[in-house]
Amino acid sequence: MKFGQVADASEIDFSFVDIPQETLKYLQKFKEVDGFEVFVGYPKWSKADLKGFYPRGTKDELRYYSEQFNAVEFNGTFYRSPSKEQILTWKERTAEDFRFCPKFTNSISHYSRLNNTDEKVEAFVDATVLFEEKLGMAFLQMPENFRPKVMERVESFMQKFPKGYPLAFEVRHAEWYNDPAVYGEYVDILRSNHITNTQIDTPGRRDTLTFQLTSPVLFVRFVSSTPLIDQLRLQAWVSRIKELKAAGLQQVYFFIHQRIDAETSFLSTDFNTALNRELGTNLPIAHK
Repeated sequence: MKFGQVADASEIDFSFVDIPQETLKYLQKFKEVDGFEVFVGYPKWSKADLKGFYPRGTKDELRYYSEQFNAVEFNGTFYRSPSKEQILTWKERTAEDFRFCPKFTNSISHYSRLNNTDEKVEAFVDATVLFEEKLGMAFLQMPENFRPKVMERVESFMQKFPKGYPLAFEVRHAEWYNDPAVYGEYVDILRSNHITNTQIDTPGRRDTLTFQLTSPVLFVRFVSSTPLIDQLRLQAWVSRIKELKAAGLQQVYFFIHQRIDAETSFLSTDFNTALNRELGTNLPIAHK
């Protein structure tokens, strides 16, 4: 994900905004609910994308990936809606506690722009529900030029969206974020339809990380900058997740977008280690 990437991140203020009171009040209703889960992964699992990761002779890359990470932000489904047969194949090739977070196809988000998409949504949902217990949080990312002048279209789409299917929604155009009234209306629509508000932590667009949560799920897409800065950023995330957990947060899906080659370490290694230590999770620790 190149959204919000910058050539030099050294002058950027990466500090978080305070958790909004609306979020804290909303999460209160979940404080007495037992259970807390964290899933951390990367956008793809192929050898071409995770260079230097797979041991020589690895025949099933997905199976190996699912033993080293417990989730994938599944961008492959963005380009082609998967068949039911393909979903079942992927499901059977992964570890027991693994989660897929499939990205809705671009025919819904980018080409149709949410117009007349009922049949396409139904086909995508009908296929991906076959992940069953391995279905994490699907997500739908709108193009950067999708603006809030079509707020009614977003509301209509969300009202018709299949109830009970886990969905995170993402908007990017600055107009969604720079007018408090517009953003407040958008957040209210998400919350009233039990749809998760995607949090984008990217260097060049600090406005997209609002901590306005609309479900008891934190869905984060983290875009790397430089190794030293990223280590500090992820340390801050450990503290913030701990704070949200205390407030009532139930689940975390955290996906790291970073350059991967044979010489580059996974940012998730230290991040997962810290989460395990501070939150008592049992996240796998991958090494290359």
